[in-house]
Amino acid sequence: MEDDYSKVIIVEGLSDKKHIEKILDDNTITIVCTNGTIGVERFEELLEYYHLDDTDVFILVDEDDSGMKLRKQLARELPHAEHIYVSSEFREVAATPMKTLASILAGKRIGIDLNYLAK
Repeated sequence: MEDDYSKVIIVEGLSDKKHIEKILDDNTITIVCTNGTIGVERFEELLEYYHLDDTDVFILVDEDDSGMKLRKQLARELPHAEHIYVSSEFREVAATPMKTLASILAGKRIGIDLNYLAK
């Protein structure tokens, strides 16, 4: 039986994933790491495995050259995806303060631990 992926957040690396997981309070969200730009074959695997054409997809990558390159690539392949941006002040998802990231995610209707908004 295949998993039902309600929402998928695509990030670049494992440190981004771990940072976001601390904040989430929503078990319907899956975080997928690309480990940088991805090739066609790897993207096709992700598309099929996570049902990305039929799932709410969020793209949350760093505000640097490699992040922007990945964002452009994913925007072409997943035009229905919503983009989430971190401030260029922090540049990296993993460097964004928890309270700031929690606020950004909550603004996209992603369930977060509300304690992070108070910290």
